Amino acid sequence: MRIHSLAILLLAGLISACESTQNLTDSHSIESNELTAESPATVSCSESEDHAEQALTCDTVNEGTFPISHPVEPIEVAVTVPEQIIEAAEEEEIKDLWTRVQSQLSFKFQDNKRIRAQRNWYLKHPEYMQRVAKRAKPFLYLIIEKLEQQNMPLELALLPIVESAFDPFAYSHGRAAGMWQFIPSTATRFGMKQTWWYDGRRDVMASTQGAIDFLNYLLKMYDGDWLHALAAYNSGEGRVQRSIRKNKKLGKKTDFWSLDLPRETEAYVPKLLALADILANSDKYNFAWPIIDNVPLTQEVQIGSQIDLALAADMANLTVKELHALNPGFNRWATDPNGPHRLLIPIDKVVTFEAALAKTDNKQRLNWVRHKVKSGDSLIKLAKKYHTTTDIITKVNKLKGNMIRVNDHLLVPVALKSLDSYSLSQEQRLAKVQSKKSGAYQLKHKVKSGDTFWDISREYKVNLRSLAKWNGMAPTDTLRPGKELVIWLNKASTKTTANVPSQDGVMRTLTYTVRNGDSLARIAGKFKVKVKDLQKWNQSKLKKYLQPGQKLKIYVDVTRT
Repeated sequence: MRIHSLAILLLAGLISACESTQNLTDSHSIESNELTAESPATVSCSESEDHAEQALTCDTVNEGTFPISHPVEPIEVAVTVPEQIIEAAEEEEIKDLWTRVQSQLSFKFQDNKRIRAQRNWYLKHPEYMQRVAKRAKPFLYLIIEKLEQQNMPLELALLPIVESAFDPFAYSHGRAAGMWQFIPSTATRFGMKQTWWYDGRRDVMASTQGAIDFLNYLLKMYDGDWLHALAAYNSGEGRVQRSIRKNKKLGKKTDFWSLDLPRETEAYVPKLLALADILANSDKYNFAWPIIDNVPLTQEVQIGSQIDLALAADMANLTVKELHALNPGFNRWATDPNGPHRLLIPIDKVVTFEAALAKTDNKQRLNWVRHKVKSGDSLIKLAKKYHTTTDIITKVNKLKGNMIRVNDHLLVPVALKSLDSYSLSQEQRLAKVQSKKSGAYQLKHKVKSGDTFWDISREYKVNLRSLAKWNGMAPTDTLRPGKELVIWLNKASTKTTANVPSQDGVMRTLTYTVRNGDSLARIAGKFKVKVKDLQKWNQSKLKKYLQPGQKLKIYVDVTRT
């Protein structure tokens, strides 16, 4: 038996120090209204030297690269490949997956300055490809199989390096997510559903098929020209079509190299071609691609119904984090009740998992509570309390509408373990992003009807893009009333505290316990702050009246109290 270690890299909320932006339109990876209030190409590369992914962004910022969040915490999953698979692999002439890709490269292109610039960067940063290979290892065999089965050029197996460094948890603040970096609308067009429970953009197999379908659609649109199709995959079919029409009108050439395209796209295609050239001529460039054995390390297993990920992990002798890392499409503590009903499992765990699954009735795959309806309860309130959806509660209890009656009993599915055990769920990933210290003081803002990122950024005098990043969102995302945003400040300003010098003040955070007879005005006067600032700092706590014993957060300049 051969033991492999799957180093699955998990999201830790690392945002590139480079914050280059482009006003791209029609893009699958950057929506047309990605930024409305920021100027393009602002960059700070001073702290990114330790990360090749970040250095790549910094080195190529003038070509319009776009910042993507990458995982940094590796988790090792030991896989013992069964003997029959090893024996079958021994009969194959090709032993390494990159060699398998190399043997089927088919793009014809002439070397040029743009390709050389990208190739030189990759050749100078071999450690970058080491990290890429670790991320790719659990999935690369299955991706190559899918490409081969559908007669796609194997250069496309290199495209996730350009898109996300093979990171299924990657996201950009252009609202693109997953290994293949789809925005929501394009993902929907090409079969990747997105629900409260599940996001197909992060499902490696679903998004790979979506990328194949999208690229085939683009290839047909551009009469078999792969460079045009790839450019459109990055910047959108509308953008490339307009550039072709413009060149035709001016009597110019319409090949990819002659088109006027966004700077990101002008670098994007050369990156893929540079990688293909390095792989095809690795001996010439003395570049050692990290070896990944030409054997499957994971397998898709049909599960038939919704299951708690903690229970599934126990069945497969995995931790919840290991299982979730292999199945990043699932947003919550369980799979989607409406499918897909499949899980990616390490190849040596499949038999054990399937046996345990077969012994477990569908109703036993979730944990249940019996909730007695109280006055004030609603389906929405119960769904929030138990971290599920109103549709599930309605379906399980065969309710005909949204009305529930006091003293009725409802069955509600709940997580088997505490929610922080599901550390890669959407909620826990967001909590990690929001808790990452990005300033001296953290404020919380509860979204009101009509709020936008622009309005809030102006109110607190913070950068629009930073505000979105602190909350794991894109600047153009819709804000829903009641959502709590975090805001990081490095100094007190007259907008957030009263009569405090913007640089000389020494700020401290206090927790004040409300006493009998207190009012906001009285507390504000005591600490020399404004009533509206007290209200802002404690939005989620303040009701119509203050209550004795209530805790309030106050930011105080100790040099002035």
